[in-house]
Amino acid sequence: MFAAKGGVGKTTIAVSLAHSSATMGGRRTLLWDLDPQGAASWLLRTGPRAGLKARAALAGEDALLDLVRPTAFPNLALLPADRSLRRMEADLARTDRAKQIRRLMKAFARDFDRVVIDTPPGLSEVADRVLRAVDLVVVPAIPTPLSARADTQLADELRRSHAGGPALLPVWSMADRRKALHRSTIAGAPARPVIPYAAAIEAMAARRSPTPAAPPTAPAARALAALFTEVERALLRPAA
Repeated sequence: MFAAKGGVGKTTIAVSLAHSSATMGGRRTLLWDLDPQGAASWLLRTGPRAGLKARAALAGEDALLDLVRPTAFPNLALLPADRSLRRMEADLARTDRAKQIRRLMKAFARDFDRVVIDTPPGLSEVADRVLRAVDLVVVPAIPTPLSARADTQLADELRRSHAGGPALLPVWSMADRRKALHRSTIAGAPARPVIPYAAAIEAMAARRSPTPAAPPTAPAARALAALFTEVERALLRPAA
């Protein structure tokens, strides 16, 4: 999960997709919270283990799997963020191990079928390493022309720096169809999944729950379920 800037629903969508993978998909799923703000960890009510630091594990000083915590949901585990990740950007910048995250992810292969990563916003060293490691990048953005431009820039960056890299799945997030600008931007990319601006989705953070406070037939719940289905399809498509 990647976003060019914060405040676009990135973490809410990441937690929802991880929960759907574990429950709807029945897969052993790990949500890896790499955002130093730790919003995904907070939302799932799960903090780091005492005495263990994510930064040290990423540097190879501790076993990464020792940081994994169970959650209240079957099949869903969390690798929580902690304050040490604030210095991870500088750590990565000082190394030339471009495939470090990919190498570390191999440690999860035996225990998990899916790994969902919530990255910090912005194109950074952390994002660059994650882009080299994953199969699919879900990119939520509010439907405006500037967001569409940012999507194009990200696609261009992947073509330049990550040839043969991950597929992109852009998503319109916090879409308010009462706004003419949102409607026209969505109409310009009609195949793109749309997550509506909805109180039920906003309430996920207030309730600290990975599902919206709405019945499954409500528009917000249907949109999140449809996005999960599209993610699964994208992961099954052969590489171009």
